Amino acid sequence: MPIIDRPILEIIIRQLVRCGFDHLTLAVNHQADLLKAFFGDGSRWGVLIDYSLETKPLSTMGPLRLVPDLPENFLVMNGDILTDLSYDELLRQHASERRLFTIAATGREQKIDYGVLQVTADQQLRGFQEKPSIPYLVSMGVYCLNLRILDFIPPCRMFGFDQLVMDLLAREMPVHVVRHPGYWLDIGRPDDYERAVQDWPSLAATIDP
Repeated sequence: MPIIDRPILEIIIRQLVRCGFDHLTLAVNHQADLLKAFFGDGSRWGVLIDYSLETKPLSTMGPLRLVPDLPENFLVMNGDILTDLSYDELLRQHASERRLFTIAATGREQKIDYGVLQVTADQQLRGFQEKPSIPYLVSMGVYCLNLRILDFIPPCRMFGFDQLVMDLLAREMPVHVVRHPGYWLDIGRPDDYERAVQDWPSLAATIDP
């Protein structure tokens, strides 16, 4: 998906290079040949890019079992995220504290377009809010993982972020959440994509100078 004149994945790659990442693996399935033709070996951006080809969809975490040269700590992220998050600092904190799994998160609000009634068990009104906004925390689609995480990912089948998190919670394994107060959009969502295109002229100087 283009943000004005540049694909979002190219923006992400340029950000990662500026943050000091020197080896990127693209987990590809759909349109793999198109991605390989555009990004090649990464030399255009001064980074090594290689590819992990899925013969069937493996979701977010399943492809990690196909990558043979993962380092002890590494970053995993979706390819349609527009953010000013410092990827290098996130990974440094994750590694220095010897975490198993770190989730980058950001705040959102859900606007309720109705008057909300608060009712007691015997159906008596005890409170009222006119069109309230409910704050909540969401995953940004950016994660730091330790290599030990592979022990929790089954081979050769679809296994997503949600499945991994639920499994870790069930096992009472530690999962660290880092709140990002800055800019974040998931341009896979039509509303976020439209906003990203509108915001890009003022963001370009900081996100992709």
